[in-house]
Amino acid sequence: MTDTDERDTMPTTWFITGTSSGFGRMLTEHLLGRGDRVAATLRRPEALDDLRAEHGDRLWVARLDVTDPAQVHRVVTDAFDALGTIDVVVNNAGYGVFASVEEATDEQIQRVIDTNLLGSIHVIRAALPRLRAQGHGRVLQVSTAGGQTTYPNFSFYHASKWGIEGFCETVAREIAPFGIGLTIVEPGATPTGFGSALDSAPVMPEYDKTPAGDVRRALASGDFALPNDPRKIAKAMIDLVDSGATPLRLPLGSDTYDDVRASLAARLAEHDAHRDVAFSVVTDGAA
Repeated sequence: MTDTDERDTMPTTWFITGTSSGFGRMLTEHLLGRGDRVAATLRRPEALDDLRAEHGDRLWVARLDVTDPAQVHRVVTDAFDALGTIDVVVNNAGYGVFASVEEATDEQIQRVIDTNLLGSIHVIRAALPRLRAQGHGRVLQVSTAGGQTTYPNFSFYHASKWGIEGFCETVAREIAPFGIGLTIVEPGATPTGFGSALDSAPVMPEYDKTPAGDVRRALASGDFALPNDPRKIAKAMIDLVDSGATPLRLPLGSDTYDDVRASLAARLAEHDAHRDVAFSVVTDGAA
């Protein structure tokens, strides 16, 4: 029995960024395999030639660099015009810099912000007018455990992910009255090839005997755990949409669950420890 046979609903149409590899590619393969339509965007469209040959016009492909706002708006418009309706927008394209705070170049910092933060913002803004006109739709924003907690050598990646999570948490409240749901998806460490594609910078010896050096050695030795199954993560994202549930965040992975929970507990404890000083600065009579 195929996925399509098991489904009681009509095929869904998805718009996905960053589909050349990793979660984007896995989502595209799974969705096409069960009979859905996919508008797949990526910087190298030829990477999906095999899927186009197999699935025909159920796969719409376009070249897209999410760091180009004009191109984002053009491609999103073209996808809606070509497919009529898009039910789910998946912001998946990403770029990572693995370097301590002093090691990364200005160009690397700019690229991670342009891709992960501004690129995702532009995709959402481009899609919202059409989703509002439809009166329905879903946005899945792919973030990471690092959107709620932190690891040494990923400060600029965290800056982009914490930023997009704050943006999306606000947007989710703004667009709910239009029948549009938004969920931030937070996968943990997963063998998708993203780690090997991380950009790096020349190592500064001053950081060798710091937590940054410890994490660098763990990655180099293979001791940095990758406990999650990427195909199970892709399927969990699809299952969420099928279920109709619209949680603000979806943690995926044992490390995400444990690390984010520990981080939130520590932040809350520190927050509560400063209650007295917080209230001490309130204008007399206002509390």
